[in-house]
Amino acid sequence: MKDYKDIRDDQIRVIGDEDVVSKTPLKRYIYILLIVIALVAIVAVWWFRDTEEEVYIEENEPSLFEPEQPEEVVELLPAAEMPVDTLALEKDGFVEIRDTVINDVPIKIYIPHNAAMSLQLGKMDRSDTTIVYTAQAADVRADNGGIVGAFVVNGMPRAWGLSKSGFCASINGVVTIGVSNNSPLFEEAIEKGGHFFRQYPLVKDGKLVENKRKGKSIRRAICDKGGQIFMVETLTKESCHDFSQVLVDYGVDQAVYLIGSLAYGWAVDKEGAVHEFGDDYYYVPNRKVPRNISYIVWRKKTNNDTSSFITD
Repeated sequence: MKDYKDIRDDQIRVIGDEDVVSKTPLKRYIYILLIVIALVAIVAVWWFRDTEEEVYIEENEPSLFEPEQPEEVVELLPAAEMPVDTLALEKDGFVEIRDTVINDVPIKIYIPHNAAMSLQLGKMDRSDTTIVYTAQAADVRADNGGIVGAFVVNGMPRAWGLSKSGFCASINGVVTIGVSNNSPLFEEAIEKGGHFFRQYPLVKDGKLVENKRKGKSIRRAICDKGGQIFMVETLTKESCHDFSQVLVDYGVDQAVYLIGSLAYGWAVDKEGAVHEFGDDYYYVPNRKVPRNISYIVWRKKTNNDTSSFITD
């Protein structure tokens, strides 16, 4: 046993267990840090599980028709008033055109009746009286001219890209819109001579899908609301987020993007009047058209089948 009286004046006496005294508080800090990290991980998992927005990461493919644009402030314009008469079921294929405002965003709705959807590559024929609606579908790469995303026309695959998870298929007269990275409808469209293309997802199962696109532009989409297929166009420049929110608030179940901005197209109403939108840049005589420019096309049906209508 040590003699605690036997110390010099320049020494310090420590009373207690030497092993306990020699312990460092470092382990205690490590335990606290691990507990904090675990709590943060639990909160993060809970947050991402409960969030209503789905985020899809797209490959950075340079687009020819809609390159990324910087944010800009755009003043909203008043919505156009356009009364819709009672629809006549005996009419040939046509497009019902509605104007409305959702979240202070004026939009135009194009509802095809007695018409079938297909895809087409190359410039559209404006003299084709069977067409009741057309708009650009997939984008074209600015670097190599290829089609952005998977694309099948009349059963022929022309592109296999998976950069966009939104898709639209038309097979045996049935149009399907959805969001999936691996849709069996791509192969089915090939097998059955159908049509399939991919675009940015906007709405999935009634919930907003967040995209990474920047800036504002005229936006267009093809939508499914309770089984009714129709197209929507904004009359003002909007962000993709705000456009998706408009579609969600309108009650859309599924929606994928169509080329917006100044991309050209037209619709034919039940009176036979043609309503053009965008810029007919590629319809100038002798103007060269991109080899892979693509369109979604609604043509009059050859039978007397009728389609259902959207109810407000």
